[in-house]
Amino acid sequence: MSRKRQRHRKTGKVLFVFAVLVFTGILCMSNPKGLLDLEPEEVRSLRQKKTVQTDAGHQEYYLHLLDEEEQKIYREMLDGIRERQEDNYLTTADENLVSKVYHAVLKDHSELFWVHNRENVYTTSYKGNAYCCFSPGYTYTEAEITEIAAAMEQAFTEVNGQITEGTDTYDKVKIVYSYLIDLAEYESSDDDQNIAGICWKKRAVCAGYARAVQYLLERMDVPCIYVEGDSRDSDEGHAWDIVEIDGQYYYVDVTNGDQPGFLQGDAVQLAEHKTIIYDYLCPFPEEYEKIYTASDEFSLPACTATDYNFYVLNQACFDTYDAQEFYDFCCMRLDNGAAVIRLKYASEEAFDAACRQYIQEEKIQDVAGYYMSLHGLSTVQYHYGILQNLKTLYFIF
Repeated sequence: MSRKRQRHRKTGKVLFVFAVLVFTGILCMSNPKGLLDLEPEEVRSLRQKKTVQTDAGHQEYYLHLLDEEEQKIYREMLDGIRERQEDNYLTTADENLVSKVYHAVLKDHSELFWVHNRENVYTTSYKGNAYCCFSPGYTYTEAEITEIAAAMEQAFTEVNGQITEGTDTYDKVKIVYSYLIDLAEYESSDDDQNIAGICWKKRAVCAGYARAVQYLLERMDVPCIYVEGDSRDSDEGHAWDIVEIDGQYYYVDVTNGDQPGFLQGDAVQLAEHKTIIYDYLCPFPEEYEKIYTASDEFSLPACTATDYNFYVLNQACFDTYDAQEFYDFCCMRLDNGAAVIRLKYASEEAFDAACRQYIQEEKIQDVAGYYMSLHGLSTVQYHYGILQNLKTLYFIF
């Protein structure tokens, strides 16, 4: 028996081990001649089964990147996992193919939370035969699966309750983004790599967040692709999503939107979502790609659009820095009842100028004075936050 091992990582990557059992000549001698040449009835039935191209309620982006043979294995594997079979046949003995297809299945189907995605997965291959026995392994008991499924359904019900007839695709994405940040905490746990961590335990890391985004958006008919990769120039893993809005693709990273430590002080208790960092809701792609790079295992659609960037939509993105324009924007937001002022610059030069004058030289006190006069106060406490890599400034009153 030969084993291939990969080191598990904290990021939600689907890693597994193949154990290939090769029947030797000695073992063959203990069986009637030709017995091992006969395929099991289950395998013969699988070979005759037509490959289904679509699956209701699922985009299956990664399925459609596979060739005809791989798609057939994908369906065989998915059927067995859904039925929670301990062992099921696949019509291939190619370990690399099984590995590739398994990754595709789990990336497409975030609802399969009961499958091991951090522990060993085994296949048993039979010498001289083009099939294997696949043993994925399962994480939860039937009672836990029922409980987790109910928590997932509750999450969808709560999100769907915010949808009206006029809710467009972007608003659906934003609703899911905000909902998950309010629902869960970024924290390691036994369930942190899958949707159970988010909906059941309310604690997860990036893989759990990204899978929950995919699950909820697909149920609302919003195309969403689960993505795994790394922090650029390091081996620190990460997971996020790509969504399609009006025919264009955008990154969505709920994990980085959940940064409660970024906004601190009494202001975070006010009505607006103070812990939500909207910079990772359809971020500028060139900025996001300087932070994270996707795995090259599968090709991904190019994200190039900025139309649905949060700051672009809210007219809070500026090409150049102008002190009066900055002040007027802050006053306008305060007039509209905002407790948090968010604004972004498209260039490093403009961003640096804004930081230098409004933070280092404390020109923000002019805005604080306007806030005091607006609310009849003699003093006010304010905080600020900076996202240097996304050229964003936050002021909190």
